Amino acid sequence: MSNTSYGYSKKVNASFEEAIKSTKQELKKEGFGVLTEIDIQTTLKNKINVDLDKYTILGACHPPSAYQSIQSEIEIGLMLPCNVIVYQKENQVFVAAIKPSVAMGMIENNSLGEVAVDIETRLKKVIDNL
Repeated sequence: MSNTSYGYSKKVNASFEEAIKSTKQELKKEGFGVLTEIDIQTTLKNKINVDLDKYTILGACHPPSAYQSIQSEIEIGLMLPCNVIVYQKENQVFVAAIKPSVAMGMIENNSLGEVAVDIETRLKKVIDNL
């Protein structure tokens, strides 16, 4: 696993399609649902006629945490859902997830801290288990 200042990433030994399937399964185990699935490769090809390796954004939501966050900060929806990406680079497949503590750190609301840490722990576990 590798880390950036804003996310966790892991190279997986699976096809792109298998990686999406297993990522969704691991998200489900941690209580997440996938609200959106955006095929960036196809979208960019159709919109601006560029070629890109396979790249999909999964918009993951943990409903109890989303509810708690909205109760604490009504405009938190600007930061939701949590993005998890599956992408292919040089014939290798990677899965990465955002670090919610970094995103929530921009908001001056202490009650969001615990929620962010919980979600970050869950997302890190998803990546670790792939």
